[in-house]
Amino acid sequence: MSQTRRSYSPWLALAVLALGLFMTLLDLTIVNVAIPSIVDDLRASLDQVLWVLNGYSLMYAVLLITSGRLGDIFGPRNMFGAGIVVFTIASAFSGLAHDPTQLILARGAQGLGAAILAPQGLPIMTTLFPPERRGGVFAIYGALSGLAVLLGPVLGGFIVTHFGWRWIFYVNLPVGLITLVLAFLFVPDLRPGRRHRLDWVGVVLATVGLFGIVFGLIEGQRYEWGTVWSGITIPEIIAAGVLVLAVFLLVQWRRQDREPLLPFAVFKDRNYRFMALVLLAMGFAIVGVFLPLTLYYQSVLGLSAFDAGLAIAPQPLAMMLLSGVAAPLAARYAKYILIVGLTLFAVGMAYIAWTAQVTSNRWLFLPGLVIAGAGMAGIWTPVYSLATRDLQPRFAGVASGVISTVQELGAVLGSAAIGALLQNQLANDLHNRAVSYSSQLPAQARAPFVDGFSQAAKAGLQVGRGQSGTSLSVPQGTPAQVVQQIQQVAHAVFTQAFVDAMRPTMALAVVVILVAAVGALWARNNPPRIQATADAHQERASVA
Repeated sequence: MSQTRRSYSPWLALAVLALGLFMTLLDLTIVNVAIPSIVDDLRASLDQVLWVLNGYSLMYAVLLITSGRLGDIFGPRNMFGAGIVVFTIASAFSGLAHDPTQLILARGAQGLGAAILAPQGLPIMTTLFPPERRGGVFAIYGALSGLAVLLGPVLGGFIVTHFGWRWIFYVNLPVGLITLVLAFLFVPDLRPGRRHRLDWVGVVLATVGLFGIVFGLIEGQRYEWGTVWSGITIPEIIAAGVLVLAVFLLVQWRRQDREPLLPFAVFKDRNYRFMALVLLAMGFAIVGVFLPLTLYYQSVLGLSAFDAGLAIAPQPLAMMLLSGVAAPLAARYAKYILIVGLTLFAVGMAYIAWTAQVTSNRWLFLPGLVIAGAGMAGIWTPVYSLATRDLQPRFAGVASGVISTVQELGAVLGSAAIGALLQNQLANDLHNRAVSYSSQLPAQARAPFVDGFSQAAKAGLQVGRGQSGTSLSVPQGTPAQVVQQIQQVAHAVFTQAFVDAMRPTMALAVVVILVAAVGALWARNNPPRIQATADAHQERASVA
């Protein structure tokens, strides 16, 4: 194996692994900006759109640790390649989808591919790079992440506007093929030399528990938080999910001596423990602010997908440009850079939520986007630097899976919770605004107008570009002038109600980030332990 290792460049391996990460991040941001177009073409409701996002996230979160174990067994390079294959094929099926159900299933398969490839990078990097050089490695990851977030809305908007939303998935086909070839050319096939067992009981329990919670949060508004079928209610489904997750933790506690799915040993390190919580909060908050903001740009301000991407671009651009400044500072002041970054991110998003109006100009949010971008530049490098500072290479595989799972779990819970809050608030505000605005309509049109909005939640809220939030039935023979008046008032009701509902959803995300900033105060800012360096050299010698 030593001869194999000498023939590989660590930086070329890093570049290939980053390309795979770049593809998955680019796909995620592209899908966000394409949501209104998908809604219009597939006639999808808001809860179905949430499943398009959560079908990916749920598969990703549940299977990350398992795929980390598989990487220990079959080698991280081989699992990385397998993930690229699954992700690329699933991208093709996503582009071929003709109804929301097909797209949800294909996105779930994409999440499976992403889960297979995502945790394979950290074990390889912790083997190829000593602890003192990992800060620079994570800075590169952070810059590429910023580039993906920057290009996602802009490139996605351009593709959606000129070629249609299906091509946001087809673009993954050549990128996936190129990444697969490069992986087997430039990434070493490193093996830890130890056999591992898969905790299938843990996988089943985690999957069932998460599914119950996410399903209940997403579908709650549709069923008015009541009965779904055979007397089973939404609160009961959520409670059952929580109970199953509690059983999962109990089972994991009893299996700690038999290689569990979730090894508690990785949480003994205080920095790793607190950084996992920070990543949980970030996963929650990113969905919490960008899901409503993306819908707002297109559904309320009426921007095209491309213009919406350009409007969001200052945030990741600021993040990408300032990541290079934060990286060297993080080597000595990681804890403090992280706290400042989290605070700035929260302040920038709070500014956007506070200034958003139906009549706002998209460039009004520029200060908030730049401040938030500057904050995110001070988050990613410090959080991973602190999390891995004292991490022994022999724990790298499982620790990578755990910390990535925690972050994606935050995204799953964030998407479900934010979606549920957004749907609930929007349903209530649509009714209240419809009652208020109906006075502008002829008497005979008022009751059907209010009833149409009141029933919107049951049918699934429509949030595509130019949507009024519901399909209003207008009696035959209604004068054209009255029809036009109803459409204008309906649009005013929807846009104002969406802005009213958007603020508390973003406020929830801001509060979560501020709580994470407070939690980061308990992290240690000590330099890497000397022993960690010795362990790294010993681990590299063992795999050689």
